[in-house]
Amino acid sequence: MKKRVCFLLAALACCLCVRAQFVSRAWCPDAGDGTYRNPVLMADYSDPDVIRVGDDYWMTSSSFNCVPGLQILHSTDLVNWEIVNAVFDRLVPEEEFSAPGHGNGVWAPSIRYHEGTYYVYWGDPDHGIYMCKSSDPRGEWSAPHLVKAGKGMIDTCPLWDDDGRAYLVHAWAGSRAGLKSVLSVAEMSPDGERLIGEEVLVFDGHAEHPTVEGPKFYKRNGYYYIFAPAGGVKPGWQIVLRSKNVYGPYECRTVMHRGDTGINGPHQGGWVDDVEGNHWFLHFQDRYAYGRVVHLQPMTWDEEDWCIIGVDTNGDGIGEPVAGYRKPASRVASAVRTPADSDDFDTPRLGLQWQWHANPGIAWYMLNPSQGFLRLYCKKQAPGLRNLWDMPNLLLQKLVAEEYTATAKLRFTPGGAGDRTGLVVMGMDYATLELRQGADGMTLCYNVCKNAIDGAAEERLAEIPFDGGDIWLRVTIGKGALCDFSYSTDGKRFKKLPGSFKAREGRWIGAKLGFYASSEGTATDGRTDIDYLHVER
Repeated sequence: MKKRVCFLLAALACCLCVRAQFVSRAWCPDAGDGTYRNPVLMADYSDPDVIRVGDDYWMTSSSFNCVPGLQILHSTDLVNWEIVNAVFDRLVPEEEFSAPGHGNGVWAPSIRYHEGTYYVYWGDPDHGIYMCKSSDPRGEWSAPHLVKAGKGMIDTCPLWDDDGRAYLVHAWAGSRAGLKSVLSVAEMSPDGERLIGEEVLVFDGHAEHPTVEGPKFYKRNGYYYIFAPAGGVKPGWQIVLRSKNVYGPYECRTVMHRGDTGINGPHQGGWVDDVEGNHWFLHFQDRYAYGRVVHLQPMTWDEEDWCIIGVDTNGDGIGEPVAGYRKPASRVASAVRTPADSDDFDTPRLGLQWQWHANPGIAWYMLNPSQGFLRLYCKKQAPGLRNLWDMPNLLLQKLVAEEYTATAKLRFTPGGAGDRTGLVVMGMDYATLELRQGADGMTLCYNVCKNAIDGAAEERLAEIPFDGGDIWLRVTIGKGALCDFSYSTDGKRFKKLPGSFKAREGRWIGAKLGFYASSEGTATDGRTDIDYLHVER
């Protein structure tokens, strides 16, 4: 009853505002004094790209096999971000992604605005270059369109030139193409729907900039610029290429590196200007289990039309990442906001922070907003499933801070022996706090799976009899991604399970947190009703 009253009050408040804003209790980059701290997104938004249209900034990032895919984030100051949409609900080819395709799918997208239309391009390393478009980033996007079929074409970015012609730059995945550390440019039809020219190799990074990838295409003062990271995700640096001809030859400079900072990488991102003409660069830093978190850097241009990203603190002509800075100029006062992480499940659609590990199937879940819960159904496990790494119906969200606590309240109604549900911290290793129905009754189990990516079995570290009813499951994440699990039967007094689990990243993504429900038996009517997930510092 208390929760429903709170929901009605919140709904009334929303009616009095244009849009309710969410502020995480775990991480907020806005210092409140005209400055910000990095990362501006302490969550896994790998390979970010950004544009400004008027007073609005739009960002997207790699979603790999997770759906809904290509989350769209909005900001008016590059610091306060919220998730407002996703480009698609299902990956294509649909049948291929009905099972988890870890690390496949959407690689390093770009977002652009041209003549009233927003475009998102990405490379699928196994299928080719795709594009979706929309007249409104918050609205409906077109179905994925295959611009060019092929293997190994990744990290794509278009450029519409001043004369009406269009081009596309991309990198190559050595695992599929047998070629990497090079960048190619091809002409594209002006409508952006197909490549019409031969691939021209415009840069080979093998000698000084190995593993060059993630190119972003721009034009400024008569120069074509390609921004790209090199040297690898964790130890690498940022380079900029420029030429008066779209096909080169390109000059090259290193414009940002780790230097004397603790920011490893720093890896790929996008260049954007603010409303007063100041320049900025959003990029990611790989934080292992925490994923590829997003930093915002100031950017300056010299009289010779070369840029420096960050601040050159030691005078070597190369920028270094900043820990914080003044906020970008804005004509629109931005409320403090962050992507949502807590959820009371009081709306008819899942919160935009949630993603499945594969294309959702029939009757995986339902929402009951009038009563405020999410129901997950215990779907029968597919033959040959080794552990949760192989399970498609995992409903997960990104880790959102270095240290925080996530608490879920739920009630489990099994349909028969072998039904199970629980809270999971998921990656190449994972841990679960789950309710399991056995032949002799229900138990609360604490399980850890090391090397889940290789098909290892779960190890049960604790098993406690449970009589049913409401239960609160909690995970407390500490520095170094150490996770402590606990539970409560009254929501007040929590009992910690023995030991700490060290979270591990997934395939090209950070560890994630969320829920699952499945059945090892023949029953199909088992279910769990999740009242809420609350995140706190």
